Amino acid sequence: MEDRLDDFIHFLVVEKGLSKNTIVSYKRDLNSYITYLKNVEQLGDLNGVQRPQIVHFLGHLKDTGKSSKTLARHIASIRAFHHFLLREKAVDHDPTVHIESPQHERSLPKVLSMEEVETLLDSPKLTDHFGYRDKAMLEMMYATGIRVSELIGLTLSDIHLTMGFVRCMGKGSKERIIPIGKTASDAIEQYLEKGRPKLVSKKHKDDSLFLNHHGKGLSRQGFWKILKRLATEAGIEKELTPHTMRHSFATHLLENGADLRAVQEMLGHADISTTQIYTHVTKTRLKDVYTKFHPRA
Repeated sequence: MEDRLDDFIHFLVVEKGLSKNTIVSYKRDLNSYITYLKNVEQLGDLNGVQRPQIVHFLGHLKDTGKSSKTLARHIASIRAFHHFLLREKAVDHDPTVHIESPQHERSLPKVLSMEEVETLLDSPKLTDHFGYRDKAMLEMMYATGIRVSELIGLTLSDIHLTMGFVRCMGKGSKERIIPIGKTASDAIEQYLEKGRPKLVSKKHKDDSLFLNHHGKGLSRQGFWKILKRLATEAGIEKELTPHTMRHSFATHLLENGADLRAVQEMLGHADISTTQIYTHVTKTRLKDVYTKFHPRA
């Protein structure tokens, strides 16, 4: 079973070109699935899997407190795995045919108000090289809506300030070009002039745009710590994650009349239905404003 899983993961990496995080998610889900089949269902061959075994596994996940969203993700992983096995003629049937994904409400993303964004963007103190770096990172995130993995993956050659755009690699190694406004361009230019040179290591060369104090590319965890600290210093009490900046970027664009297709392209969404969640956010915010300020609301 483990060998078949290795073949599937290789297929996702080489032929599908999925991101590292997506691959890790597939592997984690399917490892728990295979472990259950072997230890609980006492199966030694994937061709012996039938619909009841998958239903039992999903019931096991539910009993351990897993959410409907997590169950749906496991089902998607299992379904893709068995489709691959059938295509490779490793099995003679697909036991996932009549397995339905649980319905779950799509939660609206948390966003900052424009005032909160301004406060956060002004929080880095431009008194040292770290301040210039942090300012440039925040301005970049809000100006482009890129994911944190895309932010820390940027290299010096991805930035084109004179032409006003940044090139980034999104999910599935798909490249996209996103415009950068003057404010973000100025912050990045200042960082390149006054911040990054003091972070560069003499021992090794790293072309990453944003460096840590060791002169290496900043990690997701490193950015997360910086964001939490700056949010605390800015007095922002809302739950704030790196994705909050992305959500705020999209919501504020739509609130100010941006075209949904354009926002979809800038966010790198494959399906416009993913982008449409932000139209619900803007409607909810408008309703809140109406209720708060209209005298007869």
